[in-house]
Amino acid sequence: MKLSIRTIASLFTCLFISANLVGCSKKNSLSSKGIRYKFKDLIDVKGVPIKAVPNDTYEINPFSDMGAWHAYHLPGIDDKEYYGGFTGPLYIAQEYGRWLSKSFNIIKIYDKQREKEIKLADCKDLDLSYYPGLLVQRYDMEDFILNLELRFVTNRTALVTTKIKNKTDRELNLKLNWEGELLKDFEPNNSEILDIRLEASTNGVKVKFPDVDDTWNVFTSKEMEYELLYPFEVKTKINGDKYIIEIEDISIKPKKEYILNTANTYTFTKDEKDKENEKVKDIFKNPSKYIEDNDLRWENYLANSLKGENRDYDRLAVKTVETLTTNWRSSAGEIKKDGITPSMSYKWFNGMWAWDSWKQAVAVTNFAPELAKENIRAIFDYQREDGMIIDAIFYNKSRYNYFGEKGGNWNERNSKPPLASWAVWEVYESTKDKEFLKEMYPKLVKYHDWWYIARDNDKNGIAEYGGSVDPLNNTEEEMILAAAWESGMDNAIRFDTDYGVKVMENIDENGRLVGYSINQESVDLNSYLYAEKKYLGKIAEILNKTSDVDRYEREAEYVKDFIQKNMFDRETGFFYDIDILTKKPLINRGKGIEGVIPLWAEVASKEQAEMVKDILIDEDKFNTKVPFPTASKDNPRYNSEVYWRGPVWLDQAYFAIKALDKNGYKDEANKLAKKIVENIEGAMIDGEVIRENYNSENGEGLHCTNFSWSAGMLYLLCKEYLMQ
Repeated sequence: MKLSIRTIASLFTCLFISANLVGCSKKNSLSSKGIRYKFKDLIDVKGVPIKAVPNDTYEINPFSDMGAWHAYHLPGIDDKEYYGGFTGPLYIAQEYGRWLSKSFNIIKIYDKQREKEIKLADCKDLDLSYYPGLLVQRYDMEDFILNLELRFVTNRTALVTTKIKNKTDRELNLKLNWEGELLKDFEPNNSEILDIRLEASTNGVKVKFPDVDDTWNVFTSKEMEYELLYPFEVKTKINGDKYIIEIEDISIKPKKEYILNTANTYTFTKDEKDKENEKVKDIFKNPSKYIEDNDLRWENYLANSLKGENRDYDRLAVKTVETLTTNWRSSAGEIKKDGITPSMSYKWFNGMWAWDSWKQAVAVTNFAPELAKENIRAIFDYQREDGMIIDAIFYNKSRYNYFGEKGGNWNERNSKPPLASWAVWEVYESTKDKEFLKEMYPKLVKYHDWWYIARDNDKNGIAEYGGSVDPLNNTEEEMILAAAWESGMDNAIRFDTDYGVKVMENIDENGRLVGYSINQESVDLNSYLYAEKKYLGKIAEILNKTSDVDRYEREAEYVKDFIQKNMFDRETGFFYDIDILTKKPLINRGKGIEGVIPLWAEVASKEQAEMVKDILIDEDKFNTKVPFPTASKDNPRYNSEVYWRGPVWLDQAYFAIKALDKNGYKDEANKLAKKIVENIEGAMIDGEVIRENYNSENGEGLHCTNFSWSAGMLYLLCKEYLMQ
């Protein structure tokens, strides 16, 4: 019998698949008993994109992993047209997210004998599920069961495993097609139309991108590429923005299973792509190894996150891990190390911020310590010669800022609150990695000293928030904005200009302008600096730097004495920023959550801590339905919905809980931790997401979805207070 080339290729395909994927079925049987399968659909990732450019807050929650710059979704139960495909992908075009397709790769199955399509839309018994690190689709058809699994196996590649199990006692003869279509915006005069195109390849299909540098809308280059790869040669037909890949003559013996792995890669440069192609070759040779690695990595994440005896909060803890790992981005462009971005789900948040990174690292070190270290290093990669740590870094360094002005999302006009030594110490506590301390210590010292060079206007050893000498800090209004950003509390009441906030120049000993300060010494900043001195002293002791230990102890005592004497108002029983000239507390601006940081840093006296505690548990002040609003409820300018003027930010709430605990109020800390978690929208409800901040009076989630530091702080609350 003479066989056609296509028949020979098909037979080779079946042999190739059987030879290389025999381990997958066995491993998946084992992994189905793993921890991950206890946690189904904690976040709703179902949906089909309807346009290429998402809203600022994306309409569908993404699933990503391993630092990849692309993400996927599941079709919903009513999205029958998209059964058999993972919807999307969403890809980050250097800084901004876009959807490539409604569903780029959908399987179509045809019965060769009956010459008709077996429509998955007719399936009555199906499962569309998101498990930690894994998307699964299962269709129980009349003659076979189709299983689709998507998991990330590198920081540029998602692996889709397709399994078709013959349920019958006869051989099944099937034809398989895969098809997809690019998603483009064709609105007249829409500047966000992107001229992407399909290109057939020997083993699949590619998406090619143009060179675009379109202000703040989109950045792409001709080297960028999204590619769908099969482990053998395929026939790809392209018709405009649509493609079809055909595989014929697939025969499955009775009760046997056909297994195929396909790779979905997204890369930014030719060098990345060349290296990824080599990895994909190995993935196709050893798919079971990569699947097992994914299983083991996630089993480890979850095992390290579920050590408590109280299982009521397990699902929340796992949801926080899912949120953080989806927001993990690997090295790309100007970002030299892996780290956690604030949210993949928000247009403006695909970079890394300094104090976000410190807080996230403290949580992530509990289940992925190397990622925590890299997140810290990523920010220190851009430490300036004078020691300054800049606010935010992005894929691109010199683009456009939040307002479309030249300068970029990349922000060097201010720093962020000094929590780096805390983060490094917490990573050390979880890893005992002394080499990491040796690496980071001189950088931490340089950063710490910078505050007193560039942000201590009257050279009294007490610092102020301010801004750097930067082209975007030209006016007093711009400098005050930079100072507010530097505090991390962008629009906090204490920075309202009608309260008399002014800008001062900071001059070094050589008469050189080195930065700007506003005319108030902030209580949170100097409490953070006190804590940093204590952590630096601990690190110095481990590294046998005796003189440094003595130095930081002396300096810490000075700052502690200053804060206790000058920043506490006995009449109102609370801590405040102070006027730089009079050294008097700025009581007229009302109470803000910054007043609890002295307790977190353990700088308050016992009497002061008692008075602050009474205010924190007062339901007319900080003990709202969701405790610890950023402004006290009795502050005249309090607003429960406006960013840093009343909503609850979970980093500050966590600091408040720790503050109570550290000062001997463990019962109050436990009670309020539980109150926070059980009253914020979505935390304890499957399918709902973690938000950037929360309405303090009704718990409504506000602003960005899938927010990293909120997830990190919830992780810590679970670990330290709720799961004990």
